[in-house]
Amino acid sequence: METSRNYSWRTLVLEILAGLLALLFLVPFYFVIVNSLKKFADILKNSASLPKEATFDNFTRAWTILDFPRAFTNSLVITILANVFLALFCSMAAYRLVRFPSRFNNIVFMIFVAAMVIPFQSIMIPLVRVAANLNLTGNLPGLIICYLGFGASLTIFLFHGFVKSVPYEIEEAGIVDGCSPFSVFFRIVLPLLKPMVVTVFILNTLWIWNDFLLPLLIVGGNPNLRTIPLATNSFFSQYTKQWDLALAGLLMGITPIIIFFLALQKHIIAGIAAGAVKG
Repeated sequence: METSRNYSWRTLVLEILAGLLALLFLVPFYFVIVNSLKKFADILKNSASLPKEATFDNFTRAWTILDFPRAFTNSLVITILANVFLALFCSMAAYRLVRFPSRFNNIVFMIFVAAMVIPFQSIMIPLVRVAANLNLTGNLPGLIICYLGFGASLTIFLFHGFVKSVPYEIEEAGIVDGCSPFSVFFRIVLPLLKPMVVTVFILNTLWIWNDFLLPLLIVGGNPNLRTIPLATNSFFSQYTKQWDLALAGLLMGITPIIIFFLALQKHIIAGIAAGAVKG
């Protein structure tokens, strides 16, 4: 009864407006899906209309031209390894910064937080020069290392807030039982960080999977090392833009990440909310 009494016309209007706003955000998906099923001439005639005769030939040709299995494998390997290393190293760093407070650790944490506001475009040229001097260009390990550097700031920031919500008494009990510092972290603390680990995986996966600029700078045009965004960009040149194939390739590329996000999106709010309990 209380729920029905609190439901008003104002709530109904807000829900309708929210639904319309959600539909507005879905408009780009409509254009991608509809035009990926059209021939190139039909896209030029009317890109907003439904396809008169849906064709899946675009997907077949895009699959072959992109060498999609190779591009998908490259994106998958980069995303998984970068995520694993980020979650492992950044959780350890955040745990150290929280559990051993000092002026030095506070300064280090503030440096990581400050690094979050530096635009990537402002350090592109120094990054390429440093990466070239360290032989990090033209190979996937170098790209993964670069992702570790750029993703560390936000990841440490998220873990830092979450570690504060972990009761220290649990760790003290482990120390009394004879656990070493590494055992305390890996057997006690890390399992409790699972909600934030999932959140970090989701956020970093959305970023790394869809990233175009950093792979372009590090691996360049090597066809054997191209990620899905780099491979899809091959449909665009100075004089030719193959929208029919590009949209089909784009749809194939974003489908796995959409499924991944929809399956795990609830963990984002849960993890960030849990990390905001203390601090």
